[in-house]
Amino acid sequence: MAQESWHEARLIPTSGINGAEEQERRATSALLAVLSAVKEFGRALTHQFGAHAGTVQTYIEVPFKLGEQTVIPDGLIQVTRGSRVWTALVEVKTGQNELVTTQLENYLDVAREQGFDALLTISNEIPPVAGQHPTKVDRRKTKRVALHHLSWTQVLATAVLQKEFRGVADPDQAWILGELIRYLEHPRSGALEFEDMGASWVPVRDAVRNGTLRSSDKGVDEVANRFDALLRYASLSLGRQLGTEVTPVLSRKELADPALRTQALVATLAGSGTLSGAIRIPATVGDVIVDVDLRAGVVTCSVEVEAPREGRPTTRVNWLVRQLKGAPETVRVESRIAHQRGAGPTELLRTVRETPASITGDTAREIRSFQVSLSQPMGTKRSRGRGSFIDSVLDAVDAFYGDVVQQIKAWSAAPPRLRTDVEIAEIIAEQPDTAAALVSTAVSSQDDEKH
Repeated sequence: MAQESWHEARLIPTSGINGAEEQERRATSALLAVLSAVKEFGRALTHQFGAHAGTVQTYIEVPFKLGEQTVIPDGLIQVTRGSRVWTALVEVKTGQNELVTTQLENYLDVAREQGFDALLTISNEIPPVAGQHPTKVDRRKTKRVALHHLSWTQVLATAVLQKEFRGVADPDQAWILGELIRYLEHPRSGALEFEDMGASWVPVRDAVRNGTLRSSDKGVDEVANRFDALLRYASLSLGRQLGTEVTPVLSRKELADPALRTQALVATLAGSGTLSGAIRIPATVGDVIVDVDLRAGVVTCSVEVEAPREGRPTTRVNWLVRQLKGAPETVRVESRIAHQRGAGPTELLRTVRETPASITGDTAREIRSFQVSLSQPMGTKRSRGRGSFIDSVLDAVDAFYGDVVQQIKAWSAAPPRLRTDVEIAEIIAEQPDTAAALVSTAVSSQDDEKH
């Protein structure tokens, strides 16, 4: 038998998964086992919820009495250091299954009675704002017990970042973490990617095209929240590839009150048929702005690049063009000129390469920055696949980062350079009147008395 046809034994196999219940149980057991076995991964996942550093122990299907009934959370995590103990119950959903309010409220009651610290939920639901829970529960039940949520996408991103970029000290533990990553990436694991824009996508999309959408229409809020969830997924996906934490950009007010962000998206969707958001990638020249025009059917990604603070206008343009030598010629470049109202001179990159002066505008005015953008057709389907809205946004973000953003380095002034004796002598020879300014032989209080 040819060795190429042999299947390598896997620590966490995907074969034999029969139904949603088995899928959920296996995903829970695999995750919690690796959480306790790989200390770096366990720490990376638990510290964000307030757990201290310590020994991580995990359990599955722990029964508790709640009044007359017995409730069985999917798992339990306990972090111990000396006399300090942090404990969280865990509830897991896989596939398209969603978290259930009554179930979560029962577990919150159990956690309160047992003196536990938190309830952690894991599912494929991605809330529009980090820290927000996808399931509404009675707020009174979270006064003494914290409620946290992780999407499977976030779990996978954390695992990849830890193994491939941050590192795992023990080679055997690194292999174990790699087996979890392989399992979660398999389609049968139930750890799905962002798959659907929701049931309201099609009617809202069509109403925008027809010019009949109102901000009070049913489903507009859902589409706005799904768009923000898509941006979060795009951030996690890109961060997993880059080995760094990529995050959506929100104001302090929006973080404190996510409803403000939803209201703003609903207003622009109903008013101009557009959705917009931003993604922040560490060590880049600026935030990536993602604009979707549902009426025009276009996805546009852009970044603001600060122009050099010295040199002629064409010199500043050439500085940018040199860095975009590998970018598509359909990239659009706009100059932002000092004291100019409205849009600045704009051309496609192919024109700017041939004629840098085409976007310098009034040469008496200073170019402050450039807006570099790239557009591509928008998909319309609600689910993943060919012609999908989700895929068109993800492809646009990845392509723009790879072709444009990662190529650009922020401008920095060259450090001042000391003149050599030869250069000073040449200046003095050409301009004798400047000798006194360049060379001083006057006596100073700082001179040594012997001299």
